[in-house]
Amino acid sequence: MTMEPTGFGLLSVLLALPLMGAVAIALIPEKYSKAIKGAAFVISLAVFAVSLSILGRFQASTYHFQLVEYMPWIQQLGIDYRIGIDGISLWLVLLTTFLNLISVWFSFYVTKRVKTYFVMVMLLLTAMLGVFVSLDLILFYTFFEASLIPMAVLIWIWGGSNRNYAAIKFFIYTFAASIFMLVGMIALAGLNAKITGTWTFDLTAIQANVANGKLWVGALGMESMVFWSFALAFMVKCPMFPFHTWLPDAHTEAPTAGSVILAGVLLKMGTYGFLRFCLPLFPDAVIESVPILMGLAVVGIIYGAIVAAMQPDVKRLVAYSSVAHMGFVMLGIFSLTHSGIVGGAYQQLNHGISTGALFLLVGLLYERIHTRLFADMGGLKAQMPVFAALFLIIMLSSVGLPGLNGFVGEFLAMQGAWEASLVAANGLTLAVPIFAGIGVVLAAVYLLWMFQKVFYGKLNPKLARLKDLKTWEVVMVGCLVLFAFWGGIQPGTFIGPMERSLDATRLMAISEPGQRPLWSDTGLEVKDDGSLVQVLPRQINGDMSHPVELKVLAKGEYHFPIDPEAPETPPPGPGAGRRGARPGNAPGEVKQ
Repeated sequence: MTMEPTGFGLLSVLLALPLMGAVAIALIPEKYSKAIKGAAFVISLAVFAVSLSILGRFQASTYHFQLVEYMPWIQQLGIDYRIGIDGISLWLVLLTTFLNLISVWFSFYVTKRVKTYFVMVMLLLTAMLGVFVSLDLILFYTFFEASLIPMAVLIWIWGGSNRNYAAIKFFIYTFAASIFMLVGMIALAGLNAKITGTWTFDLTAIQANVANGKLWVGALGMESMVFWSFALAFMVKCPMFPFHTWLPDAHTEAPTAGSVILAGVLLKMGTYGFLRFCLPLFPDAVIESVPILMGLAVVGIIYGAIVAAMQPDVKRLVAYSSVAHMGFVMLGIFSLTHSGIVGGAYQQLNHGISTGALFLLVGLLYERIHTRLFADMGGLKAQMPVFAALFLIIMLSSVGLPGLNGFVGEFLAMQGAWEASLVAANGLTLAVPIFAGIGVVLAAVYLLWMFQKVFYGKLNPKLARLKDLKTWEVVMVGCLVLFAFWGGIQPGTFIGPMERSLDATRLMAISEPGQRPLWSDTGLEVKDDGSLVQVLPRQINGDMSHPVELKVLAKGEYHFPIDPEAPETPPPGPGAGRRGARPGNAPGEVKQ
């Protein structure tokens, strides 16, 4: 993407606000704790307002990056300040600013080292937003790693009794895995430099050479190695089984706001990384790795559900539920179907709302009873009817009850896995959606069991004077409940702006060279039916609506077409099942 320096724009304002807010909070004397909390809330509200203005300017009719900003940074190494947003990152930015606002609101309960706490929260917000808007590999890596420090500090200082162990484990796991990704980034830039003669970490420039088939030609099998260097970092971050062991400790020991952000946003960095980097940059390695990743996703779904059902601690149960629910995100993404990828991307948002809300509710209860053990609870429905009602709604959202947001994402992810397995695409079998479906049943078991233990049975005499939620707490949780219903009743509100970008990412992974979308070419567009078409080029950051279509370059079906005359399994040999999204087509052939 050749550009003149643009200067700083709206996305830079979004990144700068919390950073400047951290500086402003640091200047307030520690004794003015109310002023510190008020300032943090106002700053968070302002950041959320800026993200809403980005939503207002977003054009859902294109897959190309919008609001792109470019400034030279370390030119000798090809590292630039390059940021932008598309349908995949749009809602993750909104989710981040929204959950941060909720977390800061809850953090009015914090009384220990208040100034340092909110400085860390603001720095964490800056890093998370930077991850979702970076279009330069090293800039992405910088923000990706920067998010570790404030989160580790939040766990270390404001966490539970085992906070030191949890913070160190969290930091070492994620930092060590990310080192492999950095090596992979350098390898990508080096391979790209052999083709172009120019060293760059520009994501759009590297993807262009992947799309035209030049980057991996003659690379001596490096594609698979570089893919797994990225995948390892994102598998740890998700987290996928068996790289999940840091998560329960971090969730359990983190302060409530930290758990909300960790579940709602930080885990999404992993699945976002698969969508943003792995599918577009390593198409052949992705196809070859589908059976492995889908298998691990299913194991994570079953394992997370079983272990969650055995937990004596309510917060630890919710933590293990994240392992299971993030498995559905991966299940949808690596089905490589339209419905699956849309479901996986949508389930990211749903998990952020439902699991973030569960951690928030557990935190509100902990502030009153100072225990998370089921043995100390029971009978709370009569004592806290409003709390019980809100908890029930969010719990059913996490279960996947129709009418609530969790149902839509899980259904589409399962549908995508079923479509892929039904035609044995990429080596998948029907065992994948069948065992994943068992995970749905198990989720209902452990979540309903949790609700029964907390709200029914004999009331602990120590909780006889327990009071229900305050008005401001009801409003705070009600904001999340609103989105749980909205996402379930009107999912198109959220899915619509994502579809073009998700369709383009899918075509980047399953199509042959020459039939893949390019982020850097505004003369290409993806239609409503998922087809790649040539259009009259538009200007970057210009009006992308109503492109003038010239010709269709590649057909893209929304689902795997089921051909009753086609063989049940792909023919053997190299590439069997390759580009399996269009059974019956020869490689590179466009069905007319």
